[in-house]
This record gives sequence, structure tokens and C-alpha cells, in this order.
Amino acid sequence: MSATETDPEHLRDGDASTRQPLDGVTVLDLTRVVMGPFATQILADQGADVIMVEAASGDTNRVMGPGPHAELSGISLNLLRNKRSVSVDLKSPDGRAVLEELIRRCDVVVSTMRPHVLTRLGLDYASVRALREDVVYCQAQGFPVGSPRANEPAYDDIIQAASGVSDLVERVTGQPGLMPTIFADKVCGLVMAQAIVAALLQRARTGQGRHVEVPMNQAMGAFMLVEHGAGAISEPPVTAPGKPPTGYARVLSPDRRPHPTSDGWVHLLPYRPEHYAALFAEAGVPDADADPRYADLRATIANSDSLYRDVRRITPTRTTAQWLDYCRGAGIPATAVASMQDLVEELPLAEHPHAGSYRLIPPLALFHGAPMTTPSPAPLIGEHTAAVLDELGAHLTEAP
Repeated sequence: MSATETDPEHLRDGDASTRQPLDGVTVLDLTRVVMGPFATQILADQGADVIMVEAASGDTNRVMGPGPHAELSGISLNLLRNKRSVSVDLKSPDGRAVLEELIRRCDVVVSTMRPHVLTRLGLDYASVRALREDVVYCQAQGFPVGSPRANEPAYDDIIQAASGVSDLVERVTGQPGLMPTIFADKVCGLVMAQAIVAALLQRARTGQGRHVEVPMNQAMGAFMLVEHGAGAISEPPVTAPGKPPTGYARVLSPDRRPHPTSDGWVHLLPYRPEHYAALFAEAGVPDADADPRYADLRATIANSDSLYRDVRRITPTRTTAQWLDYCRGAGIPATAVASMQDLVEELPLAEHPHAGSYRLIPPLALFHGAPMTTPSPAPLIGEHTAAVLDELGAHLTEAP
């Protein structure tokens, strides 16, 4: 960023207030699969110019599942939007020269390579900082730099197992398991994006760059321990009778799930004592206002298992719509159960120049006051190589 772009006075003027928050920030994306590309998608959606460097074969996410084009899976159509793709051979002198010039011109460099690979390629923080002193350099990998496991490969499944997710699934189902989503990848992608923006803010204030590291198992462990550290966080640990010190009891109940209705499913969450009293009174349960299991919030949490089971007994007496109408009037959180297909069908349609119509996943945050713009479509492999090289004033002597 230039001095003008980081000057608070400039950011407060009328023109700047209608721009996307990361306009003027250039990001060099050396990530792959989903975690890193998800982080850079967030930055791109918020106005950053994201230049991703790909091998000639393209990134893994381009072939993760079906899609309308050989180079564009359903995943990559949204994950790669608002980005520019440059395909160069990083092992060739020309490719290396292009990469180094990109580093000099980029505010942010993001990588998900393991530390020993970064060192071998001359892309570790010290090497990158030598090319751009004030760079915001974000590296993410499975385990912390300097730890015994730093160079071990780690995908989402590995980190879920290493960060307590599988343990919690076992406590609910009886067997270790995994969340049916790439949970760790997406959580850590969010952490990466937030940390990069924080480092950019600090650079705007101080003029100094920053080395940011996001070890997946550490980030996910911290994420999981927010509530599940529970009584084990205190020393000595505090435990409830018959319960381990870790784990938030309410969300570990096997009965914490949607409930059947007479025509489908509904998820009710009578979170506060008055919610339970109102719900059970509506269902005709005797002495609904005097049940000690929900005398106060602490009691509702401690008795989650039996309360969820009692809710499950009354929900089949009405339709989903009837329960939703009642809960809205009573102020009880409730919703119908949406399918993944329901979510897809709510998305707006967009047109891709090579892939045709596709569903546009919305950005994670909306910035009011900035104009809504149609995202630039996900690029084909190396689609912007020539344009970026022209900007750099460099040309490869051999095909990338």
C-alpha cells in the first residue's frame, strides 16, 4: 500500500468510504486446496487484488468434485472468484524472477507450504522479507514452526483428530469421528484472514511488516477449548458429579438434535428457564412453571439431557409450521431444518464466461456503504499470466 492508502485521513474521506475495505492491498497467494484459498477468497471479496500462483496442472480444488468445466469444480467456482491466476514454473530462472518481482510488489504473501519446503524454495520469511521489508507474511501449516511435528503433512481430517473434535464425537456417539465438513480447514482459513488484516492495520500504523503464523492444530485446539475446556481450565480442575472436567455438557448431549414434528422436523432451543416453562405449559405439561430442572440457567444446562428428551416427546403433536408460529410469538429460538439443497436454491445465479451459469455463494460479511459489485469469475489456470507479466514489465523466455 502507498502512504496515501494507509493514511487515516484518506480512509475517512467520502471517496474512500464507498470503497471495499481492502482496495489497494495486493496479495500473493501461494496456497492450495481449501484452507489458504478460503482465506484469500475472504480478502478478495473485501477488495484485495489476489494474485495466485499455480502450477500448470492447476490447484487441487479445481478437481475436488464435479463441475461444469475441466478446470473448474463446483468448489473452485466460488473459492477462486475475484482472483487472478498466474502459472509459472518456480523451478526455472524466469519463473523465479517473476515470483521475486511479485513479492516486491505485494503487500501480503500467504503460504500453506510446510516450513522445510518454504526454506528449500527460498520462500521462508527471512528470504521474502529481504525482497520486501514491510511485507505481511502469513504461513499456515499443520503444526507450529520449531515443533517436532512442524514438517508433517496435515489435512483437515488429521487436525480434527489432533484438536479434540474426534474425542467430542466419541463422547456423543460412542465412537471417535469427524465433522461432516472440512471444519478445521475453514476455521483456520478464517483465522488466517483475520490475522492478515490485523497485521495490515498494524503496518498502516507503524510502517512495519509482520510475520504471522497459523499452526492449524494450535488454532483449532484454542477454538475447541473455548467452551470445552470447561472445568479443566481451572487448577485444580472443577468437575460435576460423574462428569469429566472437559466438555460443555449442554452441547455434548446426544439428544441435542432436531426434533420430529407431525410432518417433518424442527429445531427448538428453549435456552432460558422461561422458555422451557412457556413451551411445556403450551404442551399441557402439568406444573410446567415449577419444574426444578429449569429453575435457573445453571439448572437448564445441568439437566440438558432430560429436558431435550422431554421436548422431543411433545414436538410430534404439531406440524413444523405450527411450532415455528408458536415459538416466534413466545420468543423461543426455533427453525425448520434446511437441507444443503435448500441453501443452494436460495443463492443467486451468476454467469461464468467458460462455465456458464452457477450459484454465487455470498461473502461472509457485508460492508454497508460500499457498492455491491458482481464478483469477477474464477479464472482458468494461468488466465492472467500475460497481463500480470506485462504489469511487472517482465517476460518469460520459455513457456510457463
